[in-house]
Amino acid sequence: MLHLRRLSVSAAGRRVFSRNAPLPSNLHCRGLLTLAIETSCDDTSVAIVNKDDTTGAAKIHFLKNITPNLTAYQGIHPILALESHQRNVAKLVNKALPHLPPPSSEHANNITKIIPLSDGTVRQKPDFISVTRGPGMRSNLFTGLDTAKGLAVAWQIPFIGVHHMQAHLLTPRLVSALALNNPTSDPESASASNDNNNKTGTPAFPFLSILASGGHTLLVTSTSLTTHKTMATTTDVALGEALDKAARHILPPSLLSTSKNTMYGKLLEHFAFPNGPSDYADYVAPQSRGDEIAVSKVRSRYGWSLSTPYAQTRELAFSFAFLATAVKDILTRASGNANVHSGSRGELGDEERRFLAREVMRVTFEHLASRTIIALESLCEWRAQFPRNPSDKRRVPVPESVPVKTLVVSGGVAANRFLMGILRKWLDGRGFGGLRGRVNAVL
Repeated sequence: MLHLRRLSVSAAGRRVFSRNAPLPSNLHCRGLLTLAIETSCDDTSVAIVNKDDTTGAAKIHFLKNITPNLTAYQGIHPILALESHQRNVAKLVNKALPHLPPPSSEHANNITKIIPLSDGTVRQKPDFISVTRGPGMRSNLFTGLDTAKGLAVAWQIPFIGVHHMQAHLLTPRLVSALALNNPTSDPESASASNDNNNKTGTPAFPFLSILASGGHTLLVTSTSLTTHKTMATTTDVALGEALDKAARHILPPSLLSTSKNTMYGKLLEHFAFPNGPSDYADYVAPQSRGDEIAVSKVRSRYGWSLSTPYAQTRELAFSFAFLATAVKDILTRASGNANVHSGSRGELGDEERRFLAREVMRVTFEHLASRTIIALESLCEWRAQFPRNPSDKRRVPVPESVPVKTLVVSGGVAANRFLMGILRKWLDGRGFGGLRGRVNAVL
């Protein structure tokens, strides 16, 4: 029987569930159709999605986002974001309605199963309304929640509040279900789903996820659709927020003033690596914890360094608040010292700015990779790498003991190709080369 569960993800790693209720009997059918609303931050989004229970395939009938232009504020302006939701959510719902599929012949004249439109046509009524219930910006969330509740009451259908982070965790499985309808969009997912009898989806449980965005940084293991355990979370600010703040200090003013959006982390990557992956092709990942600690103490050729959080511990936690302060300190010192690398007194030249941008990403991404490796190590059994040489203390995970086969990276920061390169090299170098990587970036 299909059940709905409301999930709370605990920072302490506990799973807290409340209310485990069966779906109404009329929803146990061949497929499900939902109209979905998302207003957790500044994007107003509406989608219509259905899934065929027979094949496991999903299809998007409608998907549209509206994002306010907040470049003048160099970030999210809560009031303007809220006003954008209030202006646009009803408009998007109205645009979505004609994209609902036509009713089946058996329901064409059943007024409880159809929605009449102003043009005289009728459409299939969704089986339920889904909407982001949190976490997010409270007032913005209520705009979507109130709209969704109104539709649910008007259409007399169930209302389902979706946990924002749980949705991120399950996005890869939605992608694989969509690929069954369009194999060319994600051949790997389509092939894996077909090999897995279509309906079970990919990635297979259990899998490990890194959720890295402007609002959240989490490391989570997922063992079923409704069972997720937080292994690590940030103790202060999210990785995406830290990168955005650092970028506003590092990027040349001319680049900031011409930016057409507030995706400063993405702009920082392009500034740091103008030639793309070839600029970091020679990156070498630390091969041990000892190497990690040694690297964390290295000073740059400009005389400054960025310290890696928790470098001396194996604590499963993230911290990124140090970044903005460290970058400002470097810039402040530069403003008081004539520097041969600076374009002028009191200002870093582009060469040093670019190097600083690279170091900011390297240090934060290595911090993310380090905690991921520690989490994986805690899940595995270990053996000596060279059992016939007792003096060699190096160990490797027993392949059969690695419980997860896939690492999923989701959120806006997942779009950073340097991050993907670092994670791959860390996994390969620390005995987890067999893990498959999946990227589900939210742009």
